[in-house]
Amino acid sequence: MKNIDLSLYLVTNRDKISDQVFFYRIEEALKGGVSLVQLREKNTSTKEMIDLAKKLKNLCHAYGVYLLIDDRVDVCQACDADGVHLGSEDMEIKVARKILGPDKIIGATAKTVDVAKEKEKEGADYLGVGAIYPTKTKVKTIITKVSTLKEINDNISIPTAAIGGLNTENLEILKGSGAAGICVVRAIMDSENPREVAKVLSRKSKEILG
Repeated sequence: MKNIDLSLYLVTNRDKISDQVFFYRIEEALKGGVSLVQLREKNTSTKEMIDLAKKLKNLCHAYGVYLLIDDRVDVCQACDADGVHLGSEDMEIKVARKILGPDKIIGATAKTVDVAKEKEKEGADYLGVGAIYPTKTKVKTIITKVSTLKEINDNISIPTAAIGGLNTENLEILKGSGAAGICVVRAIMDSENPREVAKVLSRKSKEILG
């Protein structure tokens, strides 16, 4: 299994911006300290997503950062990305592992201790846990308490990233939670100065979560 740096995990969002702005913001964020990138595209053709993933992989690898693909094991295979992130309604981890092999990263989503333990047992390499705060990324947000995040980390051995509405102003709530890092979308993707935002998020993540 690869060494996964979850300290500042960026999930992409291309809503209402051009591809030029999309790649610019991600590169600026990489310069600012983003440690892991996940390509998330919900309304894109398979061909377009593969093309996008190939370009993004080259960009991420130029900064020594892994690229994961949200949901799409086939796209991960097609562009030889570093792994996938699987939600609760996506392919089973054991099936994805059989397809991708032992060296690819497979992340999963968990909102409860029982699900977290189950995903670890199935072979997930890390977990995304949340939403810690309400988020505009998903229409229906189910809040996960920080106490639940801590309980999850007390009961599993794989690392977690806290996700959901996190930004430069509200990370203190995660102190003592046991999370290995934070996962953000709009805090960076909606920013006009993604490099500086990433610098602050990276620094605070490491200070607060150690």
